[in-house]
Amino acid sequence: MLRRIWEEVPCDAGPVAAVVEALGIPPVIARILCQRGFSTPEDAGRFLEPSLAQLHDPYTLVDMRVAVDRLLAAVARHEPIAIHGDYDVDGMTATVILRRALEMLGAEVTHFVPDRLKDGYGLQPATIERLHAGGARVIVSVDCGIRAAEAAQRARDLGIDLIITDHHEPDATLPSALAVINPKRPDCAYPEKMLAGAGVALKLVQALLTSGGRGSEWLPAFVKMAAIGTLADVVPLTGENRVIASCGLQGLSSGPHAPGLEALLAESGLVGRALDAFDVGFRLAPRLNAAGRMNSPDLALDLLLLRGREEAVREKARELARRLGEENTRRQEQEAAILAEARRSIEKDPQVGAQNLLIVAGEGWHRGVIGIVASKIVDAYHKPALVLSIEDGVARGSGRSIPGFDLLAGLESCADVFLQFGGHKQAAGVTLEAARIAELRDRLARHANDRLGPEDLIPRLRIDAALGLREISGDVVRGLARLGPFGAANPKPIFRAAPVDLVASPRKLKDRHLALMVKQTGRAFRAMAWRFADRESYLTTNRSGLELAYSLGESVFRGERTTELTVADIRMPAEVPV
Repeated sequence: MLRRIWEEVPCDAGPVAAVVEALGIPPVIARILCQRGFSTPEDAGRFLEPSLAQLHDPYTLVDMRVAVDRLLAAVARHEPIAIHGDYDVDGMTATVILRRALEMLGAEVTHFVPDRLKDGYGLQPATIERLHAGGARVIVSVDCGIRAAEAAQRARDLGIDLIITDHHEPDATLPSALAVINPKRPDCAYPEKMLAGAGVALKLVQALLTSGGRGSEWLPAFVKMAAIGTLADVVPLTGENRVIASCGLQGLSSGPHAPGLEALLAESGLVGRALDAFDVGFRLAPRLNAAGRMNSPDLALDLLLLRGREEAVREKARELARRLGEENTRRQEQEAAILAEARRSIEKDPQVGAQNLLIVAGEGWHRGVIGIVASKIVDAYHKPALVLSIEDGVARGSGRSIPGFDLLAGLESCADVFLQFGGHKQAAGVTLEAARIAELRDRLARHANDRLGPEDLIPRLRIDAALGLREISGDVVRGLARLGPFGAANPKPIFRAAPVDLVASPRKLKDRHLALMVKQTGRAFRAMAWRFADRESYLTTNRSGLELAYSLGESVFRGERTTELTVADIRMPAEVPV
């Protein structure tokens, strides 16, 4: 396991005291709120009580009125509407949200989601022609289209009204569509800039339902689906995203659900539970994503769009959910095999592993999973990584980075090597001739070696506050629950306790994890150290006077709730970096 530098987050005591006095919450909870920018009682109170009433007016988005008027006119005239989505969870849930809303309003609507391997990414002119040939007179893109200038022009040439809804960064010139709804438009004053694609689709649905007087009645059901897309897309869980995620999780936990969602929850083992961000991100979303990665996104869309209460419909939902589970298992197997091969290359070939940027390549690696493999390599080595799949002499790859390295700038430094590339600082995609992989490795590695020093390659662990084991109380645990859901921009708080002793030697679970019992000043807790198996010998030898970094949660067994710690790191004080 990589050594990590612990970084304690500072905090001004004045605002903390004011929040404690106004809201009556534990000081450690007020401290975390203030650290994260909610340093007034008003801001902190809103953060702790997310509700749909906090959603912004959708008509603040530029072009929203134009889009709503055109869609309602299409409904009234029975003009066919086509929705163009994307093959990831964000794009699929956005497609489901908008299609279902339009159907409920009486529209004639179909959808198209491209196949990752056959159709590629995004809104293409050929797809516009295909949808036009199928009778579409209005096309709405979700989670894509903001840079689809050629497709927009083709729609205009064919007399199709194109409405683009997207959340990605726009080019300097917007596509010439009837309406372009994107909070990142430079001329858009919408206060929430970081919506997911499903979030932007939800705003269009909110506006449509409000126009029809159905907003308060129907909107909560759509928020559930938007929460899945928002949490899967790892957007910042603050502001409107927090409202969508929090209220959506409440709806996912309580039901009732359409048969497809109900079957998906059952297949994921989540029925009857209070769901959190982890459940969506690591149980629901991977199953939905597996459809687009391993097979066809239609498998997931068919499931989520199922309607009806008949037993035949429920049986079909169970079958589709089971197939998604099988695809997810196949995805996990492919991912594990590629990751093992990639790690062998990194650890045995100094030309690969000795660089500050890791490039691995393999013949026939499944392109649907190489992005996940790149993320896991970054987690394991804390270095930027590019994973390439070679087919017919062409290498296609996905890259992921670390906070201190601009991956897109690195790719731009050797742009002439690529047939195609794009992305942003932390993630990117590339296509190049396989014969040029060695050249790419040399040039990109030199670029990274010049910009990354030894300290950049040591991961950081954010410590929110010191919290001794005797300070853990029911009020603190309940206060932490109110800070969720956790994710980007609102990570699960990490606390420090020292000195801490182990009551007994660690117990290994499934050859990967350690179960611990930790104690401090007479207070003991169970603690799970996930993927800490390589530290078993160290912790068997060093059982007292430890520094513990941990997060707090609750486990439920047979109806009984127990406070449990999750180990983020554990070390002897002598290991603290100077």
